[in-house]
Amino acid sequence: MIRNCTQSDFESIWEIVNDAAQAYEGIIPDDCWHEPYMTREELRREIAAGVDFYGWEQDGTLLGIMGMQDRGAVVLIRHAYVRSAVRRTGIGSRLLRFIEARTDKPILIGTWVDASWAISFYQKHGYRLIEGEEKDRLLRRFWSIPERQVETSVVLANKAWNGFR
Repeated sequence: MIRNCTQSDFESIWEIVNDAAQAYEGIIPDDCWHEPYMTREELRREIAAGVDFYGWEQDGTLLGIMGMQDRGAVVLIRHAYVRSAVRRTGIGSRLLRFIEARTDKPILIGTWVDASWAISFYQKHGYRLIEGEEKDRLLRRFWSIPERQVETSVVLANKAWNGFR
């Protein structure tokens, strides 16, 4: 079942992010990798910045999470992770469709350029890559990330996206 995550889910969200993000170790640039991947303070900042998390819960355990952040002209998918033990079971797809149904705005997703599995996942669900200068402008306008992450990331957009405004 998908539900809105609450403050009582904070530790579970943090655990899911850091468990699933182990897939990035050795894949993303070494200077972008750190342990833990996301600190508790970083997660608190993301929530304070308006990232609303939704989670897939089964038998009382949160197994996957996906954040949604309304940025005015667009909605961002933020921090989409599924526990490594239950990857490839459809949880990510269900969470994505749930969030898509919650907005009529264009949806943008940022991920690491070398996270080929994530890019393929979103392309399989109808998202297209935004490349070059437009990608950089989007990352700088809608995300608050370091310049190094802008250089090493991609943006994907759903069909509602019709260009930079």
